[in-house]
Amino acid sequence: MTEAWTLDATETARLIRIGQLSAKEAVQSALARVEAVNPKLNAVVQVLGEEALDAAAAADAARARGEALGPLHGVPVTTKVNVDQKGVPTTNGVVALKDAIAREDGPVVANLRKAGAIIIGRTNTPAFSMRLFTANDLHGPTYNPWDKRRTPGGSSGGAGSAAAAGMGGIAMGNDIAGSIRWPAFCNGVVGLRPSLGRVPAMNPSAPIARSFASQMMAMNGPLTRSVRDARLALGPLSAPDYRDNRYVPAPLEGPPPPRPIKVALVPAPDGAPTAPELQDAVRRAGRLLEAAGYAVEEPQHPGFAALTRLWHAIGVRDVFGGLAESIAEKGDAGIRHSVESWLTLHPMASYDEYRAAIAERDAMLHRWTMFLQEYPIVVLPGGGEQALPVDLDMQGAEGMRRVLAAAHTQVGLPVLGLPVLAVPLGEAHGLPLGVQVMGARFREDLILAAGEVIEGEEGPRPPIDPRW
Repeated sequence: MTEAWTLDATETARLIRIGQLSAKEAVQSALARVEAVNPKLNAVVQVLGEEALDAAAAADAARARGEALGPLHGVPVTTKVNVDQKGVPTTNGVVALKDAIAREDGPVVANLRKAGAIIIGRTNTPAFSMRLFTANDLHGPTYNPWDKRRTPGGSSGGAGSAAAAGMGGIAMGNDIAGSIRWPAFCNGVVGLRPSLGRVPAMNPSAPIARSFASQMMAMNGPLTRSVRDARLALGPLSAPDYRDNRYVPAPLEGPPPPRPIKVALVPAPDGAPTAPELQDAVRRAGRLLEAAGYAVEEPQHPGFAALTRLWHAIGVRDVFGGLAESIAEKGDAGIRHSVESWLTLHPMASYDEYRAAIAERDAMLHRWTMFLQEYPIVVLPGGGEQALPVDLDMQGAEGMRRVLAAAHTQVGLPVLGLPVLAVPLGEAHGLPLGVQVMGARFREDLILAAGEVIEGEEGPRPPIDPRW
């Protein structure tokens, strides 16, 4: 049999269900893969081998007793160090939090366990999960398996690197400004940022309530090597957990839209600098969708630049402002320099500007919602350029200017709270290319279907070995 770590989560779950693979074999194979490649990548910063093998033994015993099996029964997965998982620290990449042991599982971890998934390790993030790069003084840097000189993205860079290299079938991430989709793009994997309210998430250990920006924009979702795995993960992750008061028990399938489904291509959002290869990837995705029966156009749209501006008007004040004291006291050089450069380019809005941005956000969401009634699918580049040089955000305001230009739509889209899927498509210069697929709220079903069409020409990405 093919080594189990090379299988995607869907196939792993199927083989376990029919008895051709045991949970123990799946977990042992995943742990062996971590042992083989993680020393080069440093994506998994806490390996939970003994706990995972105990859980696998219990999973195999449950199957032997004929118990009902969850959709992820026996599937090895990873979680991010900024979500609460009982018995392990929620470090958030911060030295001062290295012993912050969670007393209970947050909703994301609880729902994974309910579905039968087995957590084999915890993945890296920058300090306070607020850089588009992944390195910190506690766990060190994470490397991109395609090229160690290029970022694996952030903040879910550990999750993206782990998924790409085959360390678990599903890697959990979270996204307030691109932190699922950017690492997915940089590492050549699939990343799903669900709709606002779809996946319940909160940290029981959090000492204070969430800021408005976090309530409005922060979402948890999976990074995987296939679109079908993103779909497989979404169902269990969407199970009710009313500890998150944003949670909405919305159906996973919506009514069918009129046929043919119209697709809006946006090769260079608002004329922002976008590498020709990435514009070509958008048009290539359009050709694939057109061949599958979609009606593809390049229409006028409500715009993306305003969304990035609104993120800064709201997020800088709420997110960076709320973290300012903690960053000053506990932050490492990476987060301090990155935030300093970010604030040089986008100073904190006044209270009146903040209020105006919240109102304008409502108007922009209305315009996009109406647009998506006519064009249920929007395809845009994964970024303005491919995976950036490591620590570019440490090179002053000009370095950060390039970072934010490359992540233009990554940062802005969370303002809308709509679902977005990152899908790899091709490669250039030894690095992956990819697109983002956006849809209306709670229409993950439509963007996943379109994502499978885009993925179909090349097929799901196999795990890669570090290329150095």
